Formats: sequence, C-alpha cells, structure tokens
Amino acid sequence: MVSLTKVTFVAAFYAFSAIFMHTAASRVLELSDRFLEIHKDGQWLVMMYAPWCAHCKRLEPIWSHVAQHLHATSIRVGRVDCTRFTSVAHTFKIKGFPTILFLKGDQEFIYHGDRTRDEIVKFALRLSGPPVQEITKSQSFDTIKKERDLYFLYVGERAGPLWELYHKTADVFQPHAFFYQSHPKVVNKHAPVKKTPALFVYKENSHYNFTGHNVTSVEKLNDTLYKWINAERFPTFPKVTRGNINQLFLTNKNLVLAVVEENQLEEVSPRMLEFRDMVESVIKRKREKYHDHFQFGWIASPDLVNSIAMMVLPLPSLIVINTTTNHHHIPEDETEKLTPHVIELFLEQIRNESAPRYGGNSLLVRVYRSWFELKTTLTAMWMGNPILTMVLFGLPAGFLSLICYGICCPDILDADDEEEEHSGGSHMKKD
Repeated sequence: MVSLTKVTFVAAFYAFSAIFMHTAASRVLELSDRFLEIHKDGQWLVMMYAPWCAHCKRLEPIWSHVAQHLHATSIRVGRVDCTRFTSVAHTFKIKGFPTILFLKGDQEFIYHGDRTRDEIVKFALRLSGPPVQEITKSQSFDTIKKERDLYFLYVGERAGPLWELYHKTADVFQPHAFFYQSHPKVVNKHAPVKKTPALFVYKENSHYNFTGHNVTSVEKLNDTLYKWINAERFPTFPKVTRGNINQLFLTNKNLVLAVVEENQLEEVSPRMLEFRDMVESVIKRKREKYHDHFQFGWIASPDLVNSIAMMVLPLPSLIVINTTTNHHHIPEDETEKLTPHVIELFLEQIRNESAPRYGGNSLLVRVYRSWFELKTTLTAMWMGNPILTMVLFGLPAGFLSLICYGICCPDILDADDEEEEHSGGSHMKKD
C-alpha cells in the first residue's frame, strides 16, 4: 500500500511537471501569416526565424525564458517561421535569421544587441512605455535602482527648452536606455537638487550631472545634450561584444579595450582578470580626465579584435580604436610592462596625436582586412576539422576542373578528327 502511494505520488508529480513545462513553453505564441492582420494591435516582441538556422536554434531556449519573464506584462512574445510564411518575411523586409522585432502600432524596432535574456527583456520593457516615464513616488527609486543599472533622470516641470529637447532625445535613444522624469520633492532623498531643471545619469551607484544646459542657443543645447546622452548611455567599463560594439562606435570616442579570453563558462583566468582590473582602475581614478575623450571597456572576443587590428594580438593585451577614423593604436611596451602610469602616458600620446597609428578606411586596408579575415576563417576551419575543410573546398575545385576539362577536351578531339579527315582525304587523292 505504501509503495502504491509512492508510485501514485511520483506519477502525479511528473504529470504536473509535464503540464507546467508545456505551459511555460506555450508562453511563446506560434504565429502564422494571419499575424499581418493583428500586428498593429497591442505590443509584440517577435522572433523571425528559419528551422534550419543554427543561430535560431541556439536562441530558442533563451526566447522561452524571455516569454516567461514578460508573461505578466502587456507584451506578447511570439515567433514566425519565415520559410512557411514568406509573406510575413516580405512585409517586414527580413534579411537574416534570427531577426527580433518589437512592434507597437505603426512603429517597428529591430533589436541589434546581445542575444541574452536580460538584454532582450530590457529592450522590450524600454519600448513598451512612453519615451520618458514619470516617477511620482520616492519609494519607486529604490525599485528602479535595483532593476536598472543605468538610467537618465530629468528633475523639473515638463516645460521649457531643456525638457523638450530631453524628451526628443529620449525618443531617439529609447531602445538603448531608460529615461525618467520627476520633481524635486520626490527625488530629494536620492539625488538632492539645488536648482531645476536638472538632468542626471545614474550608473555605478552614482549620479553624474549634465552641465551643458547653460547655453542660450537652442541648436547648441540640442547638439550638446544629444552628444552627452549618446556618450553616457554606456557603463564606465562595459563588456564589449559583437552585439554592442557598433553602438560604442557611435560615441565617436577612442575605444580603450582590455583584450582577454574567456573559457566556455565565461570565466577569465586570474592573470587576465588582474590585467583587466588594472585597465579599469585608470578610468575609475581619472574619470574626469579621460571620460570625455575615451570610452573604456573589456572584450573577451579575441577574433573580433584581431580582425580590427589585422594581426593576432597576444593575450592579454591593450588596443585603442579611433571610432571616427577606424585607426587603432597598440602600445609599444609588452603587456607585462603595462602599468596604470604607462597606460596614462600612452593615452596622452593618443590625445596629442604622437602615438603610431595603424589601419584606417583606405581601399588597401579594406582589401588586406578582408584577406586577413578569410585567412583566419580558413585556418580556424582547418584546425577544427581538416577533413570537412578539404571536402568543402575540394569538391568545388574538382567540379571546376571537370568543367575546364569538358570545355577544353572537345576542342582537342575536334582537332584530332579534323587532322584524320585531312590525312584520309589526301591518301584517297593519291590513290
């Protein structure tokens, strides 16, 4: 009787688990071409995918977590098989898979960031509300600080040139950052304000003020505010990835990168971790000196940096990229000799344009970079699976040889036939 009860309990448990897993999986809505009739109703976060796409398959479990996380919100999460419903792919002009879209009425936003649950969820939550969200309770800041590691805050009335330009700029950068507005009494406990209007950015548990609003020209204020928000929407020392490096290039600053390597568990060795922390200490100690000219960060994708530098950099290493001209600078000192003081001297050389620079955007450089990337890709393929590499490139070479043989050989055979006919004809005349 006891064993039967246990068996019944276990069976019920597994049945409940199966139902729960099915419910969790069903958070993602499987959409068809009828989605075109309803996509303007409400808010949608949709993944356009193809069943054969390996990147789409890797995104599937993450997408399920995204749907689960957003289930309690007004955002509906779905996906469309573009190989079956080509009209959907054509309507939204899908050029690659997977493509993540956020749809809100007539507005369409394409996600270009890292394909992680947290980043995709933040992208959707930013776009789900108005460009600037109002905070009316002081207690709300405690929640916001826990959930948002970076946000912008305007303190003052919703009127005047600064507010209008702030709202306009927030509308542009809404996919990339959170923007809020509040009043002095509400904010006073968290960020004391002496004069309104005031504007802050919150990151690394600190508030940094916008000081460029004391200008008479609206055009100059607009330009200054845009550049400030564009530069401040990143952490002081972010992890640079393939998903965000293009956005970092838009700052038009020099991008200072500590290049390290991670294992499959995204762990950094102690030696490289020490180097990364040493580079970070430079911007943390001298933020006022370097922040306006340099964006610091660290990167664990050596292949991406090698493609930019067009050479295989040692690990760890330091590289500074001019995001305006695409030139880059590499310290002449070996990595072991780099100290905070040496790095500061190197940055000063870059500022006064006395440091050697490499790369750029010239035609010759672009050709060489393409060749370097091709060589690197083929080398990686050969090291990973030489047999497959031989098959991939041997088969096309074999087919090309057969085609060339087929084109050339008929001419040779025809020539031999003509010689035989001529020779045969001459013999008959003699006979």
